[in-house]
Amino acid sequence: MANWNDPQSNRTGFGASTGLNGGSLGQAAAYDMGLRRYMLSIYNYMASGVLLSGIVALFTANSGLAYQIFSSPLRWVIALAPLGIVMAMSFGMQRMQKSTLQMLFWAFSVLMGLSLSAIFLVYTGPSIATTFFATAASFAGLSLVGYTTKRSLSGMGTFMSMGLIGLIVAMLINMFFPMPGMALAISVLGVVIFAGLTAWDTQSLKQTYAHVAGTEMADRVVIMGALQLYLDFINMFQFLLSFLGDRR
Repeated sequence: MANWNDPQSNRTGFGASTGLNGGSLGQAAAYDMGLRRYMLSIYNYMASGVLLSGIVALFTANSGLAYQIFSSPLRWVIALAPLGIVMAMSFGMQRMQKSTLQMLFWAFSVLMGLSLSAIFLVYTGPSIATTFFATAASFAGLSLVGYTTKRSLSGMGTFMSMGLIGLIVAMLINMFFPMPGMALAISVLGVVIFAGLTAWDTQSLKQTYAHVAGTEMADRVVIMGALQLYLDFINMFQFLLSFLGDRR
């Protein structure tokens, strides 16, 4: 859902000469090298954020803090604060310094770790680990598809974004008016939607490089891209866990 960078949706893929106006092979090689560094930076930030969240979640659960947090009003702060940070980063990206975005990203990762500690109170450790590695493998495959395909995924991305709105509405309805089988349907739909968004966001971020290469905006896009892929990964993991995880 990396629509904050507004890539050209009519582009079908990236070749070595993209943004080079038919330049030399040396220019093409330099462009490809820059693109690889750019995407690697995004994945490094994203993986580091997930790792930090996992460490915080495990520590919070094992120390008993999770019981205290989720039995007090503090749970609402933990639940809503990450959303506030995402909105602040999204709307303030153009004005914020790289250091500010970095600080907010790491704060977001820590808060998400506190929030995710709740899963250790509900599901067994082995099922959490199994689901995590299944999610990681799926994410890697889907992101690879988004990176390598020459076909534009903008149509699928738009469809998945609309599906995400429907998913949120369904979750709210099921929260107040629970229906048999609805939770399972929401979980399956959630996995499908975030799987599609993973591929689309990867392609979108790749396309964005042509517009930000060599500019100050590139560093900000790297952090925002990592945030978006983090959200895709964590949401896919949570929806998978909801029907694959073994409850305590």
